[in-house]
Amino acid sequence: MPSIRFRLNGVETDVDADPDGSLLDILRGPLGLTGPHFGCGSGECGACHVIIGDRAVASCDTPLWSVANKDVTTIEGLGSAERPHPLQRAFIAEQALQCGYCVSGILMSAAALLMQNPQPTDAEVRSALDRNLCRCGSHNRMVRAVLRAAAEMAPQ
Repeated sequence: MPSIRFRLNGVETDVDADPDGSLLDILRGPLGLTGPHFGCGSGECGACHVIIGDRAVASCDTPLWSVANKDVTTIEGLGSAERPHPLQRAFIAEQALQCGYCVSGILMSAAALLMQNPQPTDAEVRSALDRNLCRCGSHNRMVRAVLRAAAEMAPQ
């Protein structure tokens, strides 16, 4: 098996695996991360979203070879219990979580949006989260949380 090298949550990572295998399988398998979830398996639901560079990407249909020498961020690299990311704090404050299955992917989509557009409008947040499915009906609270985090992150 060839070795694929990339930066995972800021750490240089080498993986000996099938380069055509899905990034999600590698993240959840050999690398032991549980944040990106398997949902649909076809890049349609957003549960497996990670950030590659500054873009939210479905890891279930991203081949491992395509992340060689790139930065990959999962929810585990966004923040921690001790130092949560402003989005994580805002989602808690706005009670924007229900079952939690979709939330890691939604947070990654929101983080990518804020990397590209630090002060999005309500419509821009809705558009950025449109690729993420949530059956719990928390979308309005999620949009409020993203806008709240954007305001917190804005330069004073």
